[in-house]
Amino acid sequence: MYFLKIEKLALNQIVLKEKLLIYLIKQLKDLSDEEMIEQWKQNPYYQYFCGFNEFQVAYPCHPTDLVYFRKRIGSEGVEKIFAMSVALHGKDAEEKQVIIDTTVQEKNVTYPTDGKLAIKMIHQLLRIAKEEQIQLRRTYMKEIKGHRISLRFFRHPKKIKKARAAMKRLKTITRILIRDISRKLNDKKLKQHQETFDLFLKVSDQKQKDSNKIYSLHEEHIYVIAKGKDHKKYEYGTKASLVTTMKSNVIIGVVAHDKNEHDSKTLEAALASASKHRTKPVTEAICDRGYRGKKEVNGTVICIPNTQKKKDTKYQKEQKRKKFRRRAAIEPIIGHVKSDHRMDAVVIA
Repeated sequence: MYFLKIEKLALNQIVLKEKLLIYLIKQLKDLSDEEMIEQWKQNPYYQYFCGFNEFQVAYPCHPTDLVYFRKRIGSEGVEKIFAMSVALHGKDAEEKQVIIDTTVQEKNVTYPTDGKLAIKMIHQLLRIAKEEQIQLRRTYMKEIKGHRISLRFFRHPKKIKKARAAMKRLKTITRILIRDISRKLNDKKLKQHQETFDLFLKVSDQKQKDSNKIYSLHEEHIYVIAKGKDHKKYEYGTKASLVTTMKSNVIIGVVAHDKNEHDSKTLEAALASASKHRTKPVTEAICDRGYRGKKEVNGTVICIPNTQKKKDTKYQKEQKRKKFRRRAAIEPIIGHVKSDHRMDAVVIA
């Protein structure tokens, strides 16, 4: 896909409003930046939605302009867009009862990670040496190829020992390359790359059962989450909470969590996010059993499925049953947000 014939008017003078509308279509239709710009040129309905009365034959902007636009508005700008989308629902977004659940915003990280990280670190160190025109004593490229093959069969009972030895050797090679490059860099260049070297040393020194391990060189803050799924034992990414209204299923709150905390400890942040976009307070939050431990958060009652009480009347039992059956409505919402609206499309690792 090439954008060499983009008119200067379409490239430079597109207003903020039009970029915002293009960004909304992109999120709703689950398109990449390049696909969005290409389809915008072909689709008159998209153009009319963005305020054009005549069909446009030029591209509205370069795909990378959408990247700059996202950086420009930042998290505060996205928060304002979300607040406006909630406000469009009027009374439906002001329901007293809400449903809360957590999910994992996955990254492109797969198990096992240590071997892959070691190979990535070695390749990055070799790239640094090439950029700085450093003659290394040895590049280890041929040896790395053999270790990569050994790591592929680490689950086989007869190959575990060989795989562990390969993993240990890869970490040793990483440290050797760091020392070799550090000795040959001047003070200014060493200071420039010191942060990268410190990160690589931290990764190479981490053990299997260490806490706060690094699973991605690109995004250090991600962590491993075990949600108890049969088909996926571990998920790598960040935990995110969604808050929806009970009857109308309007998403009124979304928050990502920096730490892998128990679900009950995420309630305060989730309810705070929901309260930002409402005028009425949330009186009751319906959650699953994973939120055990909290009965009330900042005046909001937390309802969790439990054994029936003898003192409950037949009507009360029926109301509780309907309430907790309704809680399951958030599950397909999370599925659609992840598969259809780019929440699960975080592929850089």
